[in-house]
Amino acid sequence: MAPRTGKSDATTALPRAARGGSRSADTSRRGSHPAPADRATTIALANQKGGVAKTTSVASIGAALAEQGRRVLLVDLDPQACLTFSLGVDPDTVERSVHDVLTGAAELGDVVVTCDEGVDLVPSAIDLAGAEAMLLPRPGREYVLRTALEDAKAAYDVVLLDCSPSLGVLTLNALTAADALIIPMPCEMLSHRGVGQLLDTVADVQKILNRDLEVWGILPTLFDGRSNHAREVLADVGERYDLPVLDPPIPKAVRFAEAPAVGRSILSTARSSRGAQAYRDVAASLLARL
Repeated sequence: MAPRTGKSDATTALPRAARGGSRSADTSRRGSHPAPADRATTIALANQKGGVAKTTSVASIGAALAEQGRRVLLVDLDPQACLTFSLGVDPDTVERSVHDVLTGAAELGDVVVTCDEGVDLVPSAIDLAGAEAMLLPRPGREYVLRTALEDAKAAYDVVLLDCSPSLGVLTLNALTAADALIIPMPCEMLSHRGVGQLLDTVADVQKILNRDLEVWGILPTLFDGRSNHAREVLADVGERYDLPVLDPPIPKAVRFAEAPAVGRSILSTARSSRGAQAYRDVAASLLARL
């Protein structure tokens, strides 16, 4: 599948719903769904450690929620633009991205593209790497994303934020904008350190920037049920951090590596696989909280 260019057009721009216009083209494609709430639930998936299946989880949970008829917006906050590429949009040809939104060069609705998974995407590009430096001198820099999402939240049921693998200004923006946090964590002991550091940051955000932020739990990823070590980590992590552990754990599988090559999630490329079903089950457990 050739990656799309990421151009927004009349069929993809978000503001139609936010401004009271029709989204009939989208809803006919996605099937029936409940009317969106007054405000979408915004969920950040964050872990400053790389390689934890964070982007895979955002794409897969988003696709699973769209299968259930929810209107879903994904926001790629990583300069590496892995989520953008994974959904079939070429980051090198994106004309406007989340960088333009955060720096005030574009409205969020002007950069949204619609993807084949039945989700909308705010794409990223490499220029996002410079956004942190541009935001640092701005008053209220942690609230820029939250403000940008305000108009969008009337058009969707859920907004999923794919955070960069750091605890910098971009991740602080995500935590300030979010209603909830999910922490993807591989079932290996070295991943514990990253979770502890992230939770320290979350505690500061809850005190200073976003008192309403809730930690919904840890999402175990890259789980190998044949490994005693993986099973021990899975059994330990919830008690160690006094947090819920989302169920089921996401299995380690080569299918996850294959899906981005065709610009789709595993729910499309391997619909009946254990990994796809695991993400459907996790999404189903989240539905009651949206």
